Amino acid sequence: MKLRDTKRILISTVAALLGMGSLVVCSVTLAAESDAYSIARGGRLYDKWFEESPTAKTPEIAHPGYPESGKYKGNKGTDWRCKECHGWDYRGNEGAYAEGKHYTGFKGIGGMTGADPTSVVAVLKNQTHAMTASGLSEQDYHDLAMFVSQGQTRSDGFIDDKSKKVTGDTSAGQGYFETVCARCHGLDGKEDDQIPPLGKLANDNPWEVLHKIINGQPDEEMPALIAFGNQVAVDILAYLQTLPQE
Repeated sequence: MKLRDTKRILISTVAALLGMGSLVVCSVTLAAESDAYSIARGGRLYDKWFEESPTAKTPEIAHPGYPESGKYKGNKGTDWRCKECHGWDYRGNEGAYAEGKHYTGFKGIGGMTGADPTSVVAVLKNQTHAMTASGLSEQDYHDLAMFVSQGQTRSDGFIDDKSKKVTGDTSAGQGYFETVCARCHGLDGKEDDQIPPLGKLANDNPWEVLHKIINGQPDEEMPALIAFGNQVAVDILAYLQTLPQE
């Protein structure tokens, strides 16, 4: 069950009070979602919003703003994913997507760091992004904007652009991975046969794996580790690069 807006839950409890049966009815107000929850959910929307949002559907047409020369034009919604134009490192044409099959020429979103979320929502709803018919709810827009404004992890200092090697504490990362992640992924990172070994993913695209460690996987039970700080995620990522790739 996902926490959305503040909800009121009416709980009926039968209790014995002073030796007499009494029906106690109490109203409990759940707190509004934390910023961390909103940012992490926004990160999953950035990843694949049409899977994370319960109201959105996979686009059936190509994104009008995606370049005609792009490799993923009209490919099952791929050209609608935020990451497809702006990258897993959020640097767009100045980052890992500066060349190769994911190149689109679009700039990154670093300039929106710290922006008022309402201004980010306005950008998402503009003609260029063409998201108004996407089926996203206002909560979806808010969470995505929170991620863009407050959730970008600048990886320049710990992921080498050329070698893709991660600078982190692999010993600490092993402890985190084996106690938090291994139950689903296995100690060798190969338990989930729906995805390549984690060792391969972490070496091939460390930016994507870092994003998912921090924010979770769209519409999956994978936990988001955003509340533990970036260093924990970096250490896990560094350890993943030591795991088997086949």
